[in-house]
Amino acid sequence: MDSSPNRRLSRSWGTPLLAAVMLIASCGGDGAPSGVNTASAPGISATTITVGSHQPLTGPAAPGYSEISQASNAYFRWVNDHGGVYGRQIKYLYEDDGYNPQTTSTVVRKLVLEDKVFAIFNGLGTPTHLAAVDYLTSEKVPDLFVASGCDCWNQPAKYPQTFGWQPDYIIEGKVTGKYVNDNLSGQKVGYLYQDDDFGRGGVSGLDSQISSGNIVSREKYVPTNTDVGPQLAALQQAGATVVVLYTIPAFTAITLLTAAGMHYNPTWVVSSVGADPTTLGGLLLSYSNGAVGAQAINGVVTSGYLPATSDTSSDWVVLFRQIHDKYIASLPFDGNVEYGMAVAYSFAQLMKKAGRNPSRQDVVNALEKGQLDQGPGLVPFGFSSSNHLGYQGVRMAVIQDGAAQYTGAVYTAATSGSVTPCSGCASKTMPANGMP
Repeated sequence: MDSSPNRRLSRSWGTPLLAAVMLIASCGGDGAPSGVNTASAPGISATTITVGSHQPLTGPAAPGYSEISQASNAYFRWVNDHGGVYGRQIKYLYEDDGYNPQTTSTVVRKLVLEDKVFAIFNGLGTPTHLAAVDYLTSEKVPDLFVASGCDCWNQPAKYPQTFGWQPDYIIEGKVTGKYVNDNLSGQKVGYLYQDDDFGRGGVSGLDSQISSGNIVSREKYVPTNTDVGPQLAALQQAGATVVVLYTIPAFTAITLLTAAGMHYNPTWVVSSVGADPTTLGGLLLSYSNGAVGAQAINGVVTSGYLPATSDTSSDWVVLFRQIHDKYIASLPFDGNVEYGMAVAYSFAQLMKKAGRNPSRQDVVNALEKGQLDQGPGLVPFGFSSSNHLGYQGVRMAVIQDGAAQYTGAVYTAATSGSVTPCSGCASKTMPANGMP
């Protein structure tokens, strides 16, 4: 046997050195062995994914919308109870901004600087989120699935980390305008819309489809003033027999009650933002002290991009109701709850697609590569490197007996271009247990 010192040194170090080489070879790009969780980014530990949001738990947008964060959290609890995402538990922190942009700015900074969230998820509201988007961009924080259909989120060069989720208001307005043209042609049309990018986006889409000669009045409101009597008087005096509303739920209900008191009964066409049947029925009862209920919204035309909450043939609706009944049974099962769970599914799927130990850029890359399926949506997502919008269309519906009943084809559109029927847009098969 060779007993030289050099030979002994080689033998004593050979096995550990080989093991180290094998370990390095088995590591991912972050240096972690395959199948091992590491703290790969702010908000990502070996055991948790921490995300944050600003939500209107109080204030003018709270009716209905305050349910959304609770519903998202219920879906995350479902995911956590079924093993999490790569074994990580999702921790969801949501702050009340009262639908006040100044408060939004404050709470978002807290979530990023103090709570160290990985991303802002589903921050709600156009005027509110506009107060935070520049800050999130400067900090390179993923700004995922903004709860607003403003076209302003679709600026990949300016806001590379920001992505929408629900249909763009212009796209929804286009499909709605086509419905008005096709089904209510020749009637005088009026608008009542929120005076911000929400309302103005919807009007832009409507105007692309409805002849200007048929539009007899354009009225707007601000959420701090609940008196819409003057606007409705102007619409009535102009002879509008069709009124399109781009209103949040509280203002939809206020509008319908005010109009009823004026004996003004046009055909109401309401954005999906403000026309959830269960929410509206409850608001009407509350605001009228029980004198007016869900019967007042029979015949209201609206649009949607998720299955009707009354559709018991949808596996997604069955799942979401099961989650609702387990975790948040005190809330009504309505479109806001469905929305909160559906967008939470998309987030969980995105975290799965981004990889076991994702960086913040990894989630951006996954979205821009179009890796998300449409989940419960009626239409596909439009995500790409040049498009940060979400669902690309809607289907029209008429509310009857407290439920939205879909009618006609599913349509897709872009912010520029035509409205087209969508072939192959049926919802895809739900994965087992609704887990991505």
